[in-house]
Amino acid sequence: MKKDENVAELNSRRETLKKIGFGSGAGLLGLFGGMSTAEARERQGTPSYAKAMAPVKIKSVKAIATAPQGSNLIVVKVETTEPGLYGLGCATFTQRAAVVVVAINTYLNEFCVGKDVDNIEDMWQSAYVSSYWRNGPVLNNALSGLDQALWDIKGKRANMPVYQLLGGKARFAIPCYTHAGGNTPEAAAESVKKFMEEGYKHIRIQQGGYGAVGANAANAQPDFKAANFGGATDNYMNEQMYLKSVPKMFEVVRKQCGEEVELLHDIHERVQPINAINMIKKLEEYRPFFIEDPFSPENMKWFAQLRQATSVPIAMGELFNNINEFKEPMANQWFDFIRIHVSQIGGITPAMKVARLGEWFNVRTAWHGPGDVSPVGHSAHAHIDLAVWNFGIQEAVQFSDKMKEVFSGCPTMNKGYMSVNEVPGLGVDINEKEAAKYPITTKSNWQVRKSDGTIIRP
Repeated sequence: MKKDENVAELNSRRETLKKIGFGSGAGLLGLFGGMSTAEARERQGTPSYAKAMAPVKIKSVKAIATAPQGSNLIVVKVETTEPGLYGLGCATFTQRAAVVVVAINTYLNEFCVGKDVDNIEDMWQSAYVSSYWRNGPVLNNALSGLDQALWDIKGKRANMPVYQLLGGKARFAIPCYTHAGGNTPEAAAESVKKFMEEGYKHIRIQQGGYGAVGANAANAQPDFKAANFGGATDNYMNEQMYLKSVPKMFEVVRKQCGEEVELLHDIHERVQPINAINMIKKLEEYRPFFIEDPFSPENMKWFAQLRQATSVPIAMGELFNNINEFKEPMANQWFDFIRIHVSQIGGITPAMKVARLGEWFNVRTAWHGPGDVSPVGHSAHAHIDLAVWNFGIQEAVQFSDKMKEVFSGCPTMNKGYMSVNEVPGLGVDINEKEAAKYPITTKSNWQVRKSDGTIIRP
């Protein structure tokens, strides 16, 4: 009798396994009272990772223009068919901001409405060629705003910060360099000491403005001013004075601040290529972390000669419009740091491609992060910085109280490191009512001249 009971129990277990373990339709129907197989499987529970997300379309694309810190900022807002879901991206071309607004509101909105928010690559490629002529800063910045906003939406849909979608963290936070300076080498050294006390390990040093503009009162009356040539606000640069001042500044800062701090300098493309090469050679003994923008984009072939002449690391690229402009210099290892202005080349999608290319040639990233990039744009830089292995350094940023009233969730700085807002997407939001309090302007002043009035290219 006992043996018959054991056999019956064993057969019962086998039947249960057939019904549940092997997922037969009949078994599921039996377990869940006559439901369909699909309904029964749903009742069993589908893991959240196995459930497809419903498609979401673009409802509208618009530009938000604001200038809470004085510089014109343009942010793209992409609204979707899912209630409450939108994304933000930086489209700031501060010198021609009003034109970018027109490109976004008049052309980009019409182009995007009804398209799938998830197809970022297709959206980028189709928008890139939709105007036929391409690679201009106006359309590239508009495209960047769209691209970053779509990544912001994708992060929100995935419930992850964007850096997670790019591969996750390769470092705990982002080392940054900040800007120190003064009208004399000694003043620059004091400024460096202040930032070292705040925890910065990388510091850019400048004497006066770019090209030492304004560093010497004797520069105030160049010949073109006396001749009433040029604009009233045009600046003057004495190239020879600048070339002599930079090695002296490095010498003083090194002596006063020591060997531990990493020092950077930006030539800003304002001197003749052969003069830049000779000056950089003089800086070797002071071990710069990098020298930025020694030549203008019109003088790229000079990089081969520069590389043969000196071992000082070089950063270049903030004026590049087209991601293809990086290909030859990187493949030839003409410079060491990719100095991309992310919104200028079209957003996160192309920036990641250039960064990945750099890994193969040991070229590191150093995204351009000036004050005329919105907090959304700085956040986009930071998310890429966290994810790419060949990260080099990031330009630090400080936000005013006015800026933080307009933009919430801004990246933060602590002891020389930048961190992002650890929420889904890019982490930055905008208060449109506050943004409207700070209208943009159309004024821009990049005119710098030689003594005879000749324009110097920045």
